[in-house]
Amino acid sequence: MTCCQDGHYTSTPPPYGYDADRAEEQRRHHDILPFIDDSPSSSPHLSSKSRSSRDTLSSGSLESSKSNECDLEKGLEMRKWVLSGILATEETYLSHLEALLLPMKPLKAAATTSQPVLTVAQIETIFFKVPELYEIHKDFYDALLPRVQQWSHHQRVGDLFQKLAGQLGVYRAFLDNYELAVETAEKCCQANAQFAEISENLKVRSPKDCKETAKTSLEALLYKPVDRVTRSTLVLHDLLKHTPTSHPDHPLLLDALRISQNFLSSINEETTPRRQSMTVKKGENRQLLKDSFMVELVEGARKLRHVFLFTDLLLCAKLKKQIGGKNQQYDSKWYIPLTELTFQGPEEADPLTVPQVPDEELDAIKVKISHLRSEIQKEKRANKGSKVIDRLRKKLCEQESLLLLMSPSMPLRLYNKNNGKSYSFLISSDYERAEWREIIIEQHKKCKTTSLTSMELQMLTSSCLKLQTVHHIPLSTNKDEDESSGLYGFLNVIVHSASGLKQSLNLYCTLEVDSFGFFSNKAKTRVYRYTTEPKWNEEFEIELEGSQTLRLLCYEKSYNKTKQNKEDGDGTDRIMGKGQIPLEPQSLQGKDWQRTVIPMNGVREPCLNCFHLNFLLQFSLKRTPTRKPMGVFGVKISSVTKRERSKVPYIVRQCLEEIERRGMEEVGIYRVSGVATDIQALKTAFDTNNKDVSVMMSEMDVNAIAGTLKLYFRELPEPLFTDELYPNFTGGITLSDSVAKESCMLNLLLSLPEPNLVTFLFLLDHLKRVAEKESVNKMSLHNLATVFGPTLLRPAEKDSKIPTNPTQPISMGDSWSQEVMAQVQVLLYFLQLETIPTPDSKRQSILFSTEV
Repeated sequence: MTCCQDGHYTSTPPPYGYDADRAEEQRRHHDILPFIDDSPSSSPHLSSKSRSSRDTLSSGSLESSKSNECDLEKGLEMRKWVLSGILATEETYLSHLEALLLPMKPLKAAATTSQPVLTVAQIETIFFKVPELYEIHKDFYDALLPRVQQWSHHQRVGDLFQKLAGQLGVYRAFLDNYELAVETAEKCCQANAQFAEISENLKVRSPKDCKETAKTSLEALLYKPVDRVTRSTLVLHDLLKHTPTSHPDHPLLLDALRISQNFLSSINEETTPRRQSMTVKKGENRQLLKDSFMVELVEGARKLRHVFLFTDLLLCAKLKKQIGGKNQQYDSKWYIPLTELTFQGPEEADPLTVPQVPDEELDAIKVKISHLRSEIQKEKRANKGSKVIDRLRKKLCEQESLLLLMSPSMPLRLYNKNNGKSYSFLISSDYERAEWREIIIEQHKKCKTTSLTSMELQMLTSSCLKLQTVHHIPLSTNKDEDESSGLYGFLNVIVHSASGLKQSLNLYCTLEVDSFGFFSNKAKTRVYRYTTEPKWNEEFEIELEGSQTLRLLCYEKSYNKTKQNKEDGDGTDRIMGKGQIPLEPQSLQGKDWQRTVIPMNGVREPCLNCFHLNFLLQFSLKRTPTRKPMGVFGVKISSVTKRERSKVPYIVRQCLEEIERRGMEEVGIYRVSGVATDIQALKTAFDTNNKDVSVMMSEMDVNAIAGTLKLYFRELPEPLFTDELYPNFTGGITLSDSVAKESCMLNLLLSLPEPNLVTFLFLLDHLKRVAEKESVNKMSLHNLATVFGPTLLRPAEKDSKIPTNPTQPISMGDSWSQEVMAQVQVLLYFLQLETIPTPDSKRQSILFSTEV
């Protein structure tokens, strides 16, 4: 099987021409980024054969023996396909060298005339050793071709590769002259318009059809030998994989590999596995410290980049196709030596404007991702053909890439203090931003001044394919479909205390969890003033959406409101420490609180020593109805309104009134979790009909009041939209005809029991007023629908995909994720309607009536 450019697998034998390290990595990761065109041979055929071998071995010794013989035959057969691929790439390489040589002869002829385009010295410098390279590879190709055409398992080719390796000295001469050749060509282009025209329009013939040609530049063609020599060992590695040690070729190929490795070591390009050192200067090493896909903001547009942090520089690259669209390679966009990199920009630097993507668009992408994952699972269960599944996987990768590009919005600004240029990245959370800053600042103290020649930069960029450690965009959905897609439900977290501080500070903490691979802030403790041992002891209930990781950040609060942090435009609160833990159901499914100590590394703060925070964790998977017979929590809404002689429960009216009084401009109102102990106190007060509840509310954080309101709706024995009508609401929202949808949704709404309907309309008006302050509180209609949708609408427990046993893990399926998306869409539909007709034209009198 071979992998086509679009990521699909076919049954044709693979031509050669690929990075073996990269291919081996892709065999371990079946998901391929849609913006990466893979080589035709980037196929998992080797791993699939090894799996079939292991299966055969288990059936018995006789079958095992037959299997080994079969595998040996297949391995020898693979030698032919590998060699066929080598011939294909040699043919392509020769066409590139021919394109280089094509203008050389007329240029030489013109050099002796009265109107030369270039001098003889310039021609010899630009095309230095190109004819010799062409002859070497033409001889190799002409000798290898008949041996492959007259193939047998005993055919020998090792002598040809040994001879080719012995001629690498010509490459040494070419590489030593490469920088001068490129510089000379650039100067000649600037001085001579005719040569500039020639150098930009060189024609490369197609190996498959000599009549077809493709235009390319002189600079691109001069780089071909540089790229070719850095990949020389990959050919030998792959050929050796399929050459038995008993074969006469084996020692010859090993010798050729030894020669190639020694040669590459001498030209500043190590062939050891990724993250190993690359020689910079004698006695110094360059290592890859961190790499990641990131979004760069370029002239207001989002661009996908792969960023590599080395021990002496930061390189920003873009993955692109080679000419012909077969192999992958990186294109360097820019680099900054760490000695010249700073986060502090010029005084006159303009504030960064980040283009925001509407939440509705992001949510639509998430819905598509969930739907595609479910479709893949369905096709796998039905044992459908791989073509169908591969097509779905390709679509999945496209949506994941789009989400990566559109989701991040937190700026990370970098400056080159040497040339004054600035660069901006968008990332998903403060934790990630601090991580990059921390490692850059730490390495900045150690590194020395670095300056790369154009050849060194190209070679370093080329090496990134082997060095990269991150091959997939940061989505949990990139895992195999059989793996966990994360946890759904509610997580109770108590932030207890911190220790290890040597200096008294004003501290608070925030909690982040991931959803679809991106993190968002979910809770914030109060500020513990001027202490070395803060004891928050605050409990939060955090909603999980396919979450796999909980992150904790500790900040020092600054009360200097006039001072601004030039690094990112935020306030002056500084991250003092950060830590994270995986959310694993097997360790969090017990009934008891799980106590966890999270070590936190300090960020730019010498006074911290072994700073850590203590956590208690517990999943809350089942609604806990009130134990007070005359309470309001866990009691039917009709019983509460009848007892109170009102149309809308007192708790709803009181909470909304207080939030409208002082919470309408609170950033993240309803999204940021309130302190659970405050919420519990308010719950008790409402349940016991405490007359001082309004006084309590006026003294509490407004997020706790919002949390109390959400808890009330969540603990209703039956959700506000009722168990009976729930399937109809989620079905009606999917109707494509807008008129039919409106008729269906409004009729369903008006079918709700009167207390449910009136309470919902009361809440709906309030949420619309909150959204009017979106520019301040950052809560759009979509954000509010995301918060309240799963609270007001949920299936009956017998139909729910959420586990009801508190000792069970939270649901991990994408089907539940789709269900949540539908709940959000139902509420968003009503929020977006300008008016909703009611049975009574005197709507206000209905809402505020105290009559039964």
